[in-house]
Amino acid sequence: MKRLAVFLIVTLSMLALSACNTVHGLGQDIEKAGEAISGAAKK
Repeated sequence: MKRLAVFLIVTLSMLALSACNTVHGLGQDIEKAGEAISGAAKK
């Protein structure tokens, strides 16, 4: 039972960390797209 709990905690931690990186990368992509749109609007 203890091994199962440790396995689940490690697995959930890895999923949570990978999700954070994904959301962070998505935020950067959206920011760059906004800058490109803003730059095009200024022209």
